Amino acid sequence: MIRARFVAIPSLASMVIALLLTTAATGAASAEMSLDQVNALLKAASPAKPADLAGKDLSDLDLSKLDFRQAHLRGTSFFGSKLVLADFRGANLEGANLNGAWLMGTDFSGANLTKASLLSVVILGGEVKKMPVFKGANMTGVKMIADLPGADLSGANLSNAMVGVNIKNQGMGQMRTDLNGANLAGANLAGSDFNRSVMNFSNLRGGNLRGVSFYLVRLAGADLTGADVTGADFTEADLDGTIFKDAKGFDQAKGIDRASNRDKLIR
Repeated sequence: MIRARFVAIPSLASMVIALLLTTAATGAASAEMSLDQVNALLKAASPAKPADLAGKDLSDLDLSKLDFRQAHLRGTSFFGSKLVLADFRGANLEGANLNGAWLMGTDFSGANLTKASLLSVVILGGEVKKMPVFKGANMTGVKMIADLPGADLSGANLSNAMVGVNIKNQGMGQMRTDLNGANLAGANLAGSDFNRSVMNFSNLRGGNLRGVSFYLVRLAGADLTGADVTGADFTEADLDGTIFKDAKGFDQAKGIDRASNRDKLIR
């Protein structure tokens, strides 16, 4: 079964236009290097001298299964590229453009994705059904709207990230991040925006959730045991069965009195 592909938009209508213009303007011919050239550069790399593809346009290339470990990819564009089962562990992807990239089974463990953009990423069923892995990744300030149920983001730094959508009057099910059942244990989400995301049964145990916006987020059955929720905003969030055992700063959290199913949360 093919999973839904989300056309991901951060918060303003202008971003929609910008993304569409980028889509129209970016084609396979825009890539600066061929697959063979990228592959040769990666094979010539060593731990002492990692591959340097910083700032390169690698749009629309099929880079599946390639080894980008520790590579310098700051500002690199992977727009629309197939990165299925590619290995980006420990790579520097600061400010990289991963909009529309195919990320089935892609491993970003320990990678630097600071201020990277992951909008409208593609997760299909087919032969490779694995979610991408972001375990321990630095995703500070990342812009991401994606369909990532069950994905591993444990220990990741998602502080000040834009994962939510602030466009009003959109239909239910449109333009939102799906983190149902995702593993965010020990993750740092401080100051991030998860507006309208779905995070039912997600694992947020021990996470830093200070100042996070969970406005209209579906958190039914989510586990926030031991998490720091000081200043987090749960206005209109669904807290049916949400676990707040030993949560720090619960009394300083916002919007609990305006949350849905607040009488069913567990403390």
